[in-house]
Amino acid sequence: MRWEGRELGATDPSALLPLAGLVRSVRTPDFDGVTFHEVLCKSALNRVPGQSAMPFRWTINPTRGCLHRCTYCFARRTHEYLDLDAGKDFDTQIVVKTNVVDVLRKELARPSWGREHVALGTNSDPYMRAEGRYRLMPGIITALAESGTPFSILTKGPLLKRDLPLLVEAARSVPVSVAVSLALVDPELQQQVEPGTPTPKARLDLVRAVTDAGLECTVLAMPILPWLTDSESQLDALHAALAEAGAADVTTGPLHLRPGAREWFLAWLGREHPDLVPRYRRLYGSGSYVTKEYRQWLGERAARARRAHGFDRRRPARRLRPATAEPPAAAAPPAVTGPDQLTLF
Repeated sequence: MRWEGRELGATDPSALLPLAGLVRSVRTPDFDGVTFHEVLCKSALNRVPGQSAMPFRWTINPTRGCLHRCTYCFARRTHEYLDLDAGKDFDTQIVVKTNVVDVLRKELARPSWGREHVALGTNSDPYMRAEGRYRLMPGIITALAESGTPFSILTKGPLLKRDLPLLVEAARSVPVSVAVSLALVDPELQQQVEPGTPTPKARLDLVRAVTDAGLECTVLAMPILPWLTDSESQLDALHAALAEAGAADVTTGPLHLRPGAREWFLAWLGREHPDLVPRYRRLYGSGSYVTKEYRQWLGERAARARRAHGFDRRRPARRLRPATAEPPAAAAPPAVTGPDQLTLF
């Protein structure tokens, strides 16, 4: 956990961030351009706001910021609360709660703890590459299981394979669910949109590994990108790959452009696909979500892919929705136009 000889001097501005409990800031050649700010947290369990539509009330985030560098990440704006920007700082200034396991054990031991479901991976990925150094998840998994607390994990990180024996053991005493985030199988586009993430093949291999270990593995195919990953052939290829990998179920959803993510994603879109920028601005307007018509159109198209690859015949898996998700749309009407035929275009 300790990266000796890599501590930044007190005169370095990045070591003087206004972070509560900051112990030190660390750089290492293994993570070029990234600074890890090690902090001592006061709480490990985060209560989800009561008005949230999420199907859980508690989360754990061992880190803030993310090495995945996803252009669309909804959590980018949370870095602004630390006086950091939602763009490059979110990708390179990573806050690590080094004492999160000890704090969690104390919170779980309280008589008032109701052993409600706890979700991991809703704000930052607990299995990003840095977890290989800090090794916080084994302690978190063990603490939750020993306290009788059910939990779920959402990740893009194949590093989860390391902890499969722990997860299998935990599942003997508490409900455990695992979900992998994978929305596109074109490796070239994937590296453009989320350049710090493992390849689609690596994540498909993770789905197989989780399934082979005897655990159900659902997939969150989010976000689907209008005009980039929403064609019939692309959705069919995605569902075919997930079915072959043994996914128990698939949930699709369109891209959301919340403040922070909106600016960062549209900047990327302007560089790589400038012709699509006007279309996106019309589709999203000044808000964060696509139109109801597009959501229904995508829902029907994804439903056809689900049926074609047998997901509608599989035993329903418990679904985990990330903080980017919203309540499911109503079923699409019999005839729904595609995005190029919507009246707002």
